Amino acid sequence: MTETSIPAAHVTSKVTPAEETQSNLLGAADIRRIAAEAGISPTKKLGQNFVIDPGTVRKIVRESGIGSDDLVLEVGPGLGSLTLGILEVGAHLTAVEIDPPLAARLPSTVSEYNRDGANRLNIVNQDALLLQDTNLPAEYGTTDFTLVANLPYNVATPILLTLLERFPHLTRFLVMVQKEVADRLVASPGTKIYGTPSAKLAWYGTAKRAGTIGRNVFWPAPNVDSALVLFTRDKAEARDMNSRASVFDLIDAAFQQRRKTLHAALRQRVGDQAYALSGIDPTRRGETLGIDEFMRLNAAAGRAGE
Repeated sequence: MTETSIPAAHVTSKVTPAEETQSNLLGAADIRRIAAEAGISPTKKLGQNFVIDPGTVRKIVRESGIGSDDLVLEVGPGLGSLTLGILEVGAHLTAVEIDPPLAARLPSTVSEYNRDGANRLNIVNQDALLLQDTNLPAEYGTTDFTLVANLPYNVATPILLTLLERFPHLTRFLVMVQKEVADRLVASPGTKIYGTPSAKLAWYGTAKRAGTIGRNVFWPAPNVDSALVLFTRDKAEARDMNSRASVFDLIDAAFQQRRKTLHAALRQRVGDQAYALSGIDPTRRGETLGIDEFMRLNAAAGRAGE
């Protein structure tokens, strides 16, 4: 898809001071009206479930901790429910939307509900998995920013890991995802749901649950419950970024056969000397290792020449 940047401020018109301070969020009737006027129907393929409850929007924004003049990225703004909530607190926002009709409609919606906010919004019509720093305003490459988003359930984890890898100034996120995905993202070593997403996200920082969201706040209502995940990135110096690819390969191999011992699952990658150097028992399973142990084992394998 060709990336297109659509500054929402371009569609604003002159308004009175009273109008400039007015800000409203979208309810169910607003969402359905906007969708009907634009000829937009939610598609399962793109994981589109639009939030119709202003209270939920304000909860997400509150939990994210963003405020006036903060730099924010939103993925999948849809019809603008969360977009308006982010702009309501005075943040500067770039919204990344894969669906061209939705990206085209969003500027007029923001101008209708929050004229002042339209001047702090930039819209990029792009697949978030293909997003590069050249797609975003320059400040996203120099200033710390926060991701606040209602992510499509089917690609939530790849989007998070991709953005964290490509954008070192993404230091925090608050995302709404499928409850089961949230559980995996925040899982601890040794639990049944701990796996590659848990370990890889831990490479970048610390994630925790920040609340549960019911199905009735969406249109259309999904068949699953949702949850909020709050993440804070560790300082860059805490990780050797040059070893990330090899550590992630080790994680993938360990969980590909998660019921096997490390000795069996990593037979082609890690020899006995590496286990001795790292102090990690080869009879353990990969699901018991935290990210620091995966890093230590990877470093030991490198020193052993494996």
